[in-house]
Amino acid sequence: MTEEEAKVRIEELSADLNAHNHRYYVLSSPSISDYDFDQLLKELQGLEEQFPQFLDANSPTKRVGGDITNKFEKVAHAIPMLSLGNTYSEEELIDWESRNRKLTDDEIDYVCELKYDGVAIGIQYENGSFKRAVTRGDGSTGEDVSANVRTIKSIPLKLNGNFPEKLEIRGEIFFPLKGFQKLNEEREEAGEALFANPRNTASGTLKMQDSAVVASRSLDCLLYGVYADGFAAGGHFESVQAANSWGIKTPSVEKRYIQAAKDIEGIMDFVHYWAEARKELPFEIDGVVIKVNSYRTQEELGFTAKSPRWAIAYKFKTERVSTTLNSVAYQVGRTGAITPVANLEAVQLGGTTVKRASLHNADQIELLGIKRGDQVFVEKGGEIIPKVVGFDEDARTGNEEMIEFITHCQECETELVREEGEAQHYCPNLEACPPQVKGRMEHYISRKALNIDGMGEETIDQLYSEGLIQNVADLYDLTYEQIISLERMAEKSVNNLLAGIEASKQVPFEKVLYGLGIRFVGETVAKKLAKHYKNMAAIQAAELEDLVEVDEIGERIAQSLVQYFSKEENRTLVQRLQAAGLQMEILEQEGASEKLAGLSIVVSGVFEDFSRTELKNLIEQHGGKNVSSISKKTSFILAGDNMGPSKLQKAEDLGVEIKSEQDFKEMIS
Repeated sequence: MTEEEAKVRIEELSADLNAHNHRYYVLSSPSISDYDFDQLLKELQGLEEQFPQFLDANSPTKRVGGDITNKFEKVAHAIPMLSLGNTYSEEELIDWESRNRKLTDDEIDYVCELKYDGVAIGIQYENGSFKRAVTRGDGSTGEDVSANVRTIKSIPLKLNGNFPEKLEIRGEIFFPLKGFQKLNEEREEAGEALFANPRNTASGTLKMQDSAVVASRSLDCLLYGVYADGFAAGGHFESVQAANSWGIKTPSVEKRYIQAAKDIEGIMDFVHYWAEARKELPFEIDGVVIKVNSYRTQEELGFTAKSPRWAIAYKFKTERVSTTLNSVAYQVGRTGAITPVANLEAVQLGGTTVKRASLHNADQIELLGIKRGDQVFVEKGGEIIPKVVGFDEDARTGNEEMIEFITHCQECETELVREEGEAQHYCPNLEACPPQVKGRMEHYISRKALNIDGMGEETIDQLYSEGLIQNVADLYDLTYEQIISLERMAEKSVNNLLAGIEASKQVPFEKVLYGLGIRFVGETVAKKLAKHYKNMAAIQAAELEDLVEVDEIGERIAQSLVQYFSKEENRTLVQRLQAAGLQMEILEQEGASEKLAGLSIVVSGVFEDFSRTELKNLIEQHGGKNVSSISKKTSFILAGDNMGPSKLQKAEDLGVEIKSEQDFKEMIS
């Protein structure tokens, strides 16, 4: 066979095998036998070995895996992968839908989808060829798991039809129940521990180093979020249908995995149907997702700090089980908060074995009225954390014992305190209570904070136990000689750990501020403070009256900040981190200014030169504040074409100025 003949045959076989894969794994209508498919695959493998110059990274032969990955590359998402707001209440769902109609003059229709209990993924294609697959990660940055995702047979490596030149499509990778059960049966036969549930197993599988093992697991995927420049679909539902025509496995309209709805009645019909029908699905779901269909209306409704206003997840209430409360333990958090935990007789709940459940605080124990030895009812709060919700009074024998909340910390024996208005007890021994000291360090190295590679809870515990670290600043004084002498520390792991510590010096200021673990200062608050004050010195010097003037900073947060920086040991800690080279000021964007400082601006309508998202970014870049609704405090409305008449009327009634796109460009030029 000549090179040219081999090239043609390889292309023919690849096209045929891709088509057969699509018919089998996406359409569920195979047209050839497994034997015939395998023969074609073997022929292709042989030709690729004989003529390696024609080997394609997206060849059907890559489905079997075999690549070994030592580290997953971090990849920044071009468009953040935001989480959705959620509710368990039909009343809140009705309120959400009603609120949408008040926020826009557009006619609204909705798309209802299943909420797959799997792993969020973004898959990029260029010129119809699979390019990269990235996990959600922290929403801003994920990990490149392309080698593993290529092995999932329901994900096309080549697209068909009239697809965009550059495309990212997002969805969920999950473990079908049949495949999960088969895997556990095989593990049981081999004497290995069984996996707890499909969701966690899918997540762990995607992070495996050997893609051949991933290929053997038979993961599946449904994709539904289409992101592409110049793609003309007007709404989400139309985009999903278009993606299906390109050969992508999308939620089935026929099976009601996705459905259009005109109003709240249509939404509730979908919710009620799947509340029962979910038991018959071949995979797990934990609710349904409702989205505004029109992209234009989505833009107008916009986002909160954490999630889009135009979408919501309605989560099904989980099952409730009964088991025995054997005892109560008390955990100490990094802030000193004491959380009582119920030790339970092991019971199956939502696909996992539950032995412990949260009791929250002393008030909750008193409110529940539970005793040791009770038959208690356990649910999963938010489908994640088990919690005790009551007890079976009829099952009491009289031998149950009262639960006396502890008065002293069981870790350091310090007397607990409970501040007025607080639900929880606290251990005030911040500097010497081991769980608090280690907890603050574990928070500092966590993914959402400094994200130090090569270091986890076990490493922190080991370094602390050996007396090498007492706070996070000590991490930057560690040497190779100190770490290599520890148990289970080899040269490679030590070098990785030290490299991770060094890399943390480039982490943005807002993450450093969040990593300090100041009470009530979460990710969003840290970003607000960093943006307002620009550097750590200014935050340290800020007084209570100044702090409460910052957007979304209330008195409780302000008091916590003042209290934190009033302590000499905390100021010393920050000084040491600064001396180590940590980022202590926000890096200004190129072209940034304060030209819109102090202005609250509403963006409405359709624009010629910018998208609404670009305009909102520019407003923030130049010191302004985006607001979604018009009030007396609105500085002006940046109005494009098709601005809603009700917004126009409200602006006129309140005397709010309206500026055009050209006016805005002149303001920031």
